[in-house]
Amino acid sequence: MRSRILLTILLTVLFVLTSGCGTAKNCPVCGTTTNDGYTGIDIIPVPEHNPTGEPGGPFNSFDISVVDSVNHRFFVSDRIGLDVVVVDTQQDIAVNLFAGANGVAGGGINASSCATDATKTFFIPPIVTGLGNWTRFGCRTLNFHIPGFGANNLFGGFPGAQCCAARANGVNPLSAPDGEVLSPDNKTLFVGNGSASVVAFDLTTTTFTAGNVLPPGPKVIAEFPTGVSPDYDGPSGIAPCVASANGRAFSDATCGDLRSDEMSIGVSKGRTLLLVANGDPGFPFVTIADVTNIVSPTGTFTADHCLPFANQTPYGPPVVGLGQGNNAPAAGPINPPTCILGQIYYDGAAANNTGVVVDDGGLNATAGFPCPDPSTTVLSGVSGHGAGVNILGPDRACHHGPMLNPDGSYCASQNPPSAGCVGAVSIAGIGGSAFNPNTGRFLLTNSNASATNLTVGTVDVINPNLGSPNGPFVENSFPMPNCMPTSIVQGPGNNFLVGCGDHDGEAFPPNEYVIDGTSGKILATITEVGGVDEIWYNSGDNRYYLAARDMPTGPVMGVIDAKTNLWLQSVATNSNSHSISVDSSNNHAFVPLQAGAGCTTQSANGCIVVYAQQ
Repeated sequence: MRSRILLTILLTVLFVLTSGCGTAKNCPVCGTTTNDGYTGIDIIPVPEHNPTGEPGGPFNSFDISVVDSVNHRFFVSDRIGLDVVVVDTQQDIAVNLFAGANGVAGGGINASSCATDATKTFFIPPIVTGLGNWTRFGCRTLNFHIPGFGANNLFGGFPGAQCCAARANGVNPLSAPDGEVLSPDNKTLFVGNGSASVVAFDLTTTTFTAGNVLPPGPKVIAEFPTGVSPDYDGPSGIAPCVASANGRAFSDATCGDLRSDEMSIGVSKGRTLLLVANGDPGFPFVTIADVTNIVSPTGTFTADHCLPFANQTPYGPPVVGLGQGNNAPAAGPINPPTCILGQIYYDGAAANNTGVVVDDGGLNATAGFPCPDPSTTVLSGVSGHGAGVNILGPDRACHHGPMLNPDGSYCASQNPPSAGCVGAVSIAGIGGSAFNPNTGRFLLTNSNASATNLTVGTVDVINPNLGSPNGPFVENSFPMPNCMPTSIVQGPGNNFLVGCGDHDGEAFPPNEYVIDGTSGKILATITEVGGVDEIWYNSGDNRYYLAARDMPTGPVMGVIDAKTNLWLQSVATNSNSHSISVDSSNNHAFVPLQAGAGCTTQSANGCIVVYAQQ
């Protein structure tokens, strides 16, 4: 009997050894084991969603999410409800919806109001598109009016996804809400909108009520444009833009500059800086804004809320004719937002990148090359350099992406450019970014910088250039071979994880990189998980979490040990699962899922699944 028991134990040990993991934790070659793996521990229904009626169907179109681990809140962009859903990360329950007057999940009942002072001398003006109309997605105050929308002092809202914003048909760039980022003190939430604009919610004004009554949303304390809005409210609407999405890269004038999408934030020289990417097809670009006085008000309204220079008139560019508002804007300046430091266009222009090793940081208007509106519409150019206008005006900093070799690396010689050097265009768009506090630079993912080699993307280093009138510029570019970078996040120290995805018919084997945030040196390559969109670093367990919707074997949540840079585990999610964030206080990962596998019958209309290590 004893020998038989010993034989059984021996066979068990052999099985464990041959299986590669057995019950050993943190197996570096095959992932964690059952005793140390991840699984879904809770399912959170998203409010107001059902398969047939209001507010428009299942929770199948969502975007970026973020977590505030101090106050235990998870925020996710919900394009079906036209709102930002707020979840308590300790109770695993939705506690609020941030919407505008057009929101379908609550609508005007809990619509966020626009901040004003008691005398009405300060207000957040509406956005003027430059296409001859007003856009309803800004703040409507005083006597501003669109038929059907009164002067109610409420935030207009988000365009949502009901009309057209499916990833499959390629017109996501018209939808919103999109990118999200929290201020360093977690008191302000910035959200990208479909009208080429950014909305800032003051989270200190959020209140919660007992029972099932929807609490009022937080006040909108800033709502400023980064470009020209699509023609949602104009005489043509967005139908011509949608038609141009197939094969013409959203080149119709009604597209404007599409949505303001992914963002990152950081503090440099005592200033809080926000980078916003209008990163979709066409000529993508980034905007760098100084939002110090939005997140840390000083009491001077003109400075605190990123108002236009003429703060009682709408943001520019000026409209053509009267548009659909009841008043025409005042004639004169372009009237850009006061907080914007500059913009960088990925338009292939070389004229502003000659004679220096990096982008010269000079004002483009003096370089003799028009600083275009990136949407390639009739609005392209700067006053004095073309027929149209630029959102910043001729006296604002406007630069172009760097000159690159076919492999994506920066051209050392640009005067004249060496053979093969090309202006950075970003074939598949620009995506996620991160601020490196060790250098005071932004790191921006560029899915394809070279038209001649689609297998190489880059991480571009953007110098905010604070203290200079010339504005931000690209000072370096790190090539990412066999990768279309979609996202980047800071891990421990100066390590940054670069997420690689698939774009525009180009697919790659699973591939992620850990790089040094200063030199760009590749420190580690992870091949067990790939095809990602959003990624997250969780300081609570020193691990990276990846939303790998395009993993060849099916969508997964990937987990990487940030200490060893080794893959640990992948957990199956479901179709288009591309958003993820983690609360470091309990190490719970929150992953929005479409209706289907993972949500079960408890939430058949889409849900948020909570994953945790067992």
